[in-house]
Amino acid sequence: MYTKVDLENWSRKSLYEMFKNYEDPFFNVTANVDVTKLFKHCKTQNESFFLSTLFCSMKAVNSIENFKMRIIDEEVVLYETIHCGCSVLHEDQSFTFCYFHYYEKRNDFLTKGKKSMDEHLANPFLDAKLGDLAMIHHSTLPWIHFTQFKHARRGKGYKDSIPKITFGKAQEKENGKFEMPISVEVNHALMDGLHVGMFFEKIQNEFFEIS
Repeated sequence: MYTKVDLENWSRKSLYEMFKNYEDPFFNVTANVDVTKLFKHCKTQNESFFLSTLFCSMKAVNSIENFKMRIIDEEVVLYETIHCGCSVLHEDQSFTFCYFHYYEKRNDFLTKGKKSMDEHLANPFLDAKLGDLAMIHHSTLPWIHFTQFKHARRGKGYKDSIPKITFGKAQEKENGKFEMPISVEVNHALMDGLHVGMFFEKIQNEFFEIS
């Protein structure tokens, strides 16, 4: 479910009008975050670090209005809740996309998320769900502690307003801390660096607050 944003009274109207017709209106920010507490918690409690990072990301996303905005037929809409799609790897080294509903409680997300992933891996199929805008596209590169990232994009004429978030390898530093790079790619017509900064602050807090 979504509501239409009143463009005439939206503080970002002029920015939206400027960026919406760019051939590539997306910008990318990549930064390292401290995942020490979450990483060690998942190891000791035998919980999925992958699903836990998705939960922290989705909790951050659903707390920031601009990350829940999409462009539909030249109008800006605000979704009530955003869910998650993420690439998953198969034994033959191919990948497909698995989808996860957002739950506010971490245990619910982990339990339902594991069920969704088990079911998908047992019967994999490739469905990009390009028409489902009420989600965030996630990817993981657990083999690389990258410093920058760029997504593949469709050709001219394809309008995209869904943010893309990519997790890299959690790497141990000399001080015993674990850091993980996160790439955030968003449409500049809908948000600015301020909002991406808010995302990084909120997801970092979620990593710290794990218990």
